[in-house]
Amino acid sequence: MSDSIVIIPTYNEIENIEKIIRKVFSLKQSFDVLIVEDNSPDGTANVVKKLMPEFPNQLFIEERKGKLGLGTAYIHGFKWALKRNYSYIFEMDADFSHNPDDLSKLYDACANKGGDVAIGSRYIKGVNVVNWPMGRVLMSYFASIYVRFITRMDIMDTTAGFKCYRQEVLRAIELDKIRFMGYAFQIEMKFTAWKLGFNVVEVPIIFTDRTEGTSKMSKRIFKEAFFGVLSMKMNSWFKKYKRLV
Repeated sequence: MSDSIVIIPTYNEIENIEKIIRKVFSLKQSFDVLIVEDNSPDGTANVVKKLMPEFPNQLFIEERKGKLGLGTAYIHGFKWALKRNYSYIFEMDADFSHNPDDLSKLYDACANKGGDVAIGSRYIKGVNVVNWPMGRVLMSYFASIYVRFITRMDIMDTTAGFKCYRQEVLRAIELDKIRFMGYAFQIEMKFTAWKLGFNVVEVPIIFTDRTEGTSKMSKRIFKEAFFGVLSMKMNSWFKKYKRLV
């Protein structure tokens, strides 16, 4: 058993799932993998289950009843990982927009360089995004500026979804009280960790948009993030942030 677990939520990722799993297990450093599968009609779960005998006690799957949202998928995975006492818990997409080779950079930032949360950042050294149309690059970049302005967090890539948490961070956060389900979930988790006094660091990565499968991005997700940040900030004025452990 590794001290690290990579949580990958999936919905209709049959084109990518075997390749991403094999890539993670091909790395020099050891990582376990948990797939949180939301009942994909394309058979993603079946591919994972066929691979499990090849990677015993390394590859795991948690199947849910339907498409319940990114936030709940990660929280499900966090709780699963904490029960098994993993020291380092990662978030990563299945579509290779996050390069598995960068997992070791995030691990190093938390295990050896003092980070409590390590973010794979697209914007810490300019704009490092490949295959996105300019409109989406600008929307994402200015969304992070907006979030920084509202929250006052000193984080360049506030919406990033490629992260490593030390287990102490996730144990300290009241996971059942995290409100947002889409990309605002990523903002809320960073904001909560920051408010609790944890050291949130950014590691430069190159983000490459998916080449196979279908993007889950939508206007509704951006709307949740835009208005959610305002309500999250206002609610924080009346909330005491206290670590659970």
